[in-house]
Amino acid sequence: MDFVSLFITDFIAQLQSPTLAFLIGGMIIAALGSELVIPESICTIIVFMLLTKIGLTGGIAIRNSNLADMILPALFAVVTGIAVVFIARYTLAKLPKVRTVDAIATGGLFGAVSGSTMAAGLTVLEEQKIPFEAWTGALYPFMDIPALVTAIVVANIYLNKKKLKEAGESAMQESYSKQPVAAGDYPSTRQEYLSQHKDPGDNRVKIWPIIEESLRGPALSAMLLGMALGLFTQPESVYKSFYDPAFRGLLSILMLVMGMEAWSRIGELRKVAQWYVVYSVIAPFIHGLIAFGLGMIAHYTMNFSMGGVVVLAVIASSSSDISGPPTLRAGIPSANPSAYIGASTAIGTPIAIGVCIPFFIGLAQAIGG
Repeated sequence: MDFVSLFITDFIAQLQSPTLAFLIGGMIIAALGSELVIPESICTIIVFMLLTKIGLTGGIAIRNSNLADMILPALFAVVTGIAVVFIARYTLAKLPKVRTVDAIATGGLFGAVSGSTMAAGLTVLEEQKIPFEAWTGALYPFMDIPALVTAIVVANIYLNKKKLKEAGESAMQESYSKQPVAAGDYPSTRQEYLSQHKDPGDNRVKIWPIIEESLRGPALSAMLLGMALGLFTQPESVYKSFYDPAFRGLLSILMLVMGMEAWSRIGELRKVAQWYVVYSVIAPFIHGLIAFGLGMIAHYTMNFSMGGVVVLAVIASSSSDISGPPTLRAGIPSANPSAYIGASTAIGTPIAIGVCIPFFIGLAQAIGG
């Protein structure tokens, strides 16, 4: 009953949080037919400032941490963030009526990290006097950024393959209609057609150019630039006076815009909402257990604390409510925001905070005696 009451309390709190409140507000005014329009140029500036701030936060945290102790946990954070994207790609995307690009974006959001969930986990550990390394908060960007980069790259690879397939089928149909052939001489399959008319290598997607294009994109460029500046320079003064105070207000505007966008595409989600609910309930536990198992390896090999293992599991079970939405909006514009944001914010975050945090703390205590 404690888990149930805690979950309900945190779910209600999430409904009142600025992130979800502005998202819902945007959906409501769009549903009422409001003519409110936020210019795209303003949204571009907001996204740049948000992602630069997130990068600065991660860079400063890494610079102020003990890098030698962080190596293995940070590596495991990277592995977990990437793995979550592929789990969604080959599970959620295979469910009926779920668009692959939406599933990839959802995986990116669940692979990225919720700052509020991480803060809640650290607070509970402190309240229960469970020791953990002071630098565990710096694991945030090691899971967050690789997950978002992977989601954008995987989505771009998928979309490029889809375009090539459609182009090949279109070319085959055009050939059928324009080129006279003897009866029975039509190629029976698309592969046969391509083998007759194109170099087999022509229909391969080259991965590295897509990775380069993704990294040069405005969203990831801003985040990685901020991270580099936080790591190699001393940006604390501008960070504290400008980026940090403006962050929440700018995020609220962006969430309002995304709420309006989500409503315009809500019809697509209605067809598959049940699968996102199932995924959002189960995925936080699976992701957290993967990270917990990897954290135990660091515990036995490098004396990584059990509290640190819990933090790694908690951030893996979380889903981003800050860095993810603007990054995915810029990096995968064809993905449906109502799918990945709804799955993350409305269901995934309450599950992570209300259920996963006490679950992984209890698991660590049971293992640690």
